[in-house]
Amino acid sequence: MFQESPRAPNREGVMRAAAKLAEILPPTPLLPVVIGGVHCHVKADNLQPVGAFKIRGAWHRLSDLSDEERRRGVIAVSSGNHAQGVAWAARKLGIDATIVMPRNAPAIKLDATRALGAKVVLYNRPGEDRDEIALRLCQESDAVLVHAYADPWVIEGQGSAGIEITTQLGRQPSAIVACCGGGGLSAGLSLACPESKIFPVEPEGWDDIARSLAAGVILPVGPNPPATDCDALQTPVTAPVNFNVLKGRVEPGLAVTDTEVRHAQRFAFGALKLVLEPGGAAALAACLSGKVKLDEDSAIMLTGGNTDAADFARVLTSA
Repeated sequence: MFQESPRAPNREGVMRAAAKLAEILPPTPLLPVVIGGVHCHVKADNLQPVGAFKIRGAWHRLSDLSDEERRRGVIAVSSGNHAQGVAWAARKLGIDATIVMPRNAPAIKLDATRALGAKVVLYNRPGEDRDEIALRLCQESDAVLVHAYADPWVIEGQGSAGIEITTQLGRQPSAIVACCGGGGLSAGLSLACPESKIFPVEPEGWDDIARSLAAGVILPVGPNPPATDCDALQTPVTAPVNFNVLKGRVEPGLAVTDTEVRHAQRFAFGALKLVLEPGGAAALAACLSGKVKLDEDSAIMLTGGNTDAADFARVLTSA
């Protein structure tokens, strides 16, 4: 299913990615928040230019391509946030980009990806394998695959958020709580902040990484996984390049319900004046529901804010 990784991601790569990001983008805010009486912090990566942390890995990957690779173009798979990150980086670097996206992705993500100049190839979710489609397109066009999480450069790029947090906090945080789909962000953060506990948070029923970590081997999502509001975190299975970083390093995985996620979205809007999409609120949901013990050095990743206005309005009025 996955292409063999050309190398293992490492902390040196994370540091290089962070330096590259700092040349083109300001750091996103590290904001104070009180949860359960504990003063801690949230990293507002929903305020990135594409509305999500995925711009980090996309920029590190595409900016490292050779001139010959850039001429061949890139192909990515995404439900929407990685799509926009790749499209944004490709436009800035003058690279042709094609993104394989599910037909049922939020309209705001599909429209934004096309608006950034990328070609979108749709597939049926569930029913079709997006990775097989992307690999076939790569073989047909000789384009470079930029996977949403199974890529060492993408992992390193996502880890740049941990370098920013460390600089803003003045030390490595005691813990970082992060949304988790394929594990690219959690793996990158674990490389960036070796002294920090890393808590990956997945949607209930899509917690394959939690089960994989517990079993010590990669396990896919179970048959007929439940519907989830967290479209950005519907990943069927992690990849060896991610799992090899995560195993023995991160804390046991956590799962959150749609109800907990919607509560987190309302909390972020009310307490922080921030708009979060469901997947972008998963880590906050785990903290608000008491699944993580927080302290003043804890940091919570707010990873995306790309949600349709009508959907968000329903969340705000559903309490």
